[in-house]
Parts: sequence; C-alpha cells; structure tokens
Amino acid sequence: MTFFQTYQPQIIASIFILLFLLIVRAIAKKLIYKLGKKTGINDARIHLISRYATVTLVLLALLIETFIFGAQLKDLALVFSSVFAVIGIALFAIWSILSNITSGVIMFFSFPYKVGDKIEIHDKDSPLEGIIEDIRAFQLHLRLDNGNLVTYPNNLMLQKAVTLIKKDAIDDGSDTI
Repeated sequence: MTFFQTYQPQIIASIFILLFLLIVRAIAKKLIYKLGKKTGINDARIHLISRYATVTLVLLALLIETFIFGAQLKDLALVFSSVFAVIGIALFAIWSILSNITSGVIMFFSFPYKVGDKIEIHDKDSPLEGIIEDIRAFQLHLRLDNGNLVTYPNNLMLQKAVTLIKKDAIDDGSDTI
C-alpha cells in the first residue's frame, strides 16, 4: 500500500482544514485591513498585525494536524511540556521584547493616537513632547521639537500617561503652494 492509500482519510481531512484556515486567514486579513484603515493606522502596522494573525493560524493548523494524524493528548502533553520548559527559559530571558510586541498588538487595536499626532509623554524623570513618526512592533518613533528622534518602547507607552496636544500635527493646516 502506498502512503496516500494508507492515510487517505487523514489527507482529505487535512485538505479541508487547510482550505478552512485559508478562508479564515483571508477573512481575518480583510477585517484587520478594514479596521486599520478605519482607525487611520499606516499600512506597515496593518501588515505586521496581519502576519501575527497568519502565524497564529499556522500554529493552530499544526496542532490540528497532529490530532488528525493520530497523536494522543498525552503524547502532545509530553512534547508541549518539554518544549514550553525550553521556551519558558528563553522567553524569561527576552521578556522585554515580548512585552513590547504584545503592547504593539494592543496599541494596534486600542491606541487613541496615530502617526502625525503631537503628544506629550508624562514621564517623571524625563517628559517628552513630539510628533509620532512611526509605530513599530517594538517601539514608537517620536520626533521632538528640536529635531531629535526618540524611540520609545511600546510597553512604556501603555504604562505612562500620554496627552494629545495636536491631532495630525504634521499637517498643521498651513497650505503651502
């Protein structure tokens, strides 16, 4: 017997799961794009969040595939406990990076400021005031009035008080021809 004859039901189920997840991915990308455009988020951030959604769906597909091809829950528990032990140690070492990525995702969906807004960050040690130039996965780029560029970690943006000084400060209404 060939491989395809032996595993025909699993292969058919895998094809259906793959098609279903591709449809879910297309819908998710469309919804993320619409939400991003509706809230005025730039294309780079929309693409980044879309990639996060794709990676999540791929991991979900791999998990479903292991069950389709006969893996038992106890087998997966052993594998996941071993993998998570190693990953846990590694993630503890890079918790700050993960915190900034998570904050970036949260900022995508519920951040009241966007690129071009002038804000003030109320940090007791060194308050900052400037125009948001870019919001990336790890940090926010803030152009100060003196022209300096400051990169501010996303996780601190969610922890500090921030005041909106001027919406779309880049386009200050002066029409120059």
